[in-house]
Amino acid sequence: MELEPGGVGPARALEPLRYLREALRAALSRIREGESRESNETFEQQRFWDTLGQTFRATSQEATKLSLAFSRPPLPSAEDCQKLSDGVQNAVLAAATVYYWLPKDQGTTLRKMVRDAAAEVVEGMIQLTDVILSTPLQSLSQEQLISTGSIWEACEQISHLPQDNQAAVLSAMSAYLGVVRDAVEEMEQAQGEDQDPYSDIMEDEELGSRGNRDTYWSEADRKLLGPCMGLMKASKACLKKLLGAVKVHGKADTPEQVAQLDDLADITNEISPSVDELALSMYPPMNQLAVRLNAAKLASILKKVLGITKGSHVCPPSEEGWVQFLSGAVDHNMDKIKDFTQSEL
Repeated sequence: MELEPGGVGPARALEPLRYLREALRAALSRIREGESRESNETFEQQRFWDTLGQTFRATSQEATKLSLAFSRPPLPSAEDCQKLSDGVQNAVLAAATVYYWLPKDQGTTLRKMVRDAAAEVVEGMIQLTDVILSTPLQSLSQEQLISTGSIWEACEQISHLPQDNQAAVLSAMSAYLGVVRDAVEEMEQAQGEDQDPYSDIMEDEELGSRGNRDTYWSEADRKLLGPCMGLMKASKACLKKLLGAVKVHGKADTPEQVAQLDDLADITNEISPSVDELALSMYPPMNQLAVRLNAAKLASILKKVLGITKGSHVCPPSEEGWVQFLSGAVDHNMDKIKDFTQSEL
């Protein structure tokens, strides 16, 4: 490669970017693993969010400057490259520092959301640096455009984050409910397709023979599907009702309230993977013992959710009715599943 004016080669000019990449990787590691700083100062919520927003807007601007500098030849000088790298590093470190202002007592659900959003920005910046280092003398590539755009989007997302633990828990639960709702709809659809759950993904020729019993439910399987669907629907109802209760009664004013909301977020996070496991085991050829085990696991999680809900501030007497009803529904469906699978034990 030709030397640049002054005898500095491209490799030397890009050295600051390589240091920047390492610094960003170290910052990402600290964000993922670091704890909030203990402080005796009162947490000022509005100041935190305003400052966090400013630092990420600055990060977005620095990403734009870096990308533009490498959008067309000639390559920036070593000095300019150093300035650009310093700008990015300072902005990212400032954003990471503000993230550490958020104390644990504001809620682990909220903290995780802020941490993930901050990590996404730094990951985007590492990716942009990688793209520039791998093709420094090219004009603006599609890959560079995508990397820059992803940083803008990630920085913009910061301003849409929930700002207290109640809002964070509501956001998390809404996502869980969406996954469970999809699983219930998919299983209902599978049961309605001429008793062949694979009819939408397999053609006759692919099956070889439509008489392949492995793609159909037996009579005994179909009996078992009813209470399994009952458990899946109870999961959806539980999340929906709990979402409403957190929205109306949820508070994040005291450490106890914040901790109760975190407990609810943690346990409800286990519902959708268990619903998915049960749903997958319900497809033919059905192993009824596996279905029973997956159903028992889901029922256990739902009973825990209902127990934690009942003991929390989001469950005044006006909410106790649905908690009791769903607890009974879980027991009823699980008893039926046990009856239908008794011969498998």
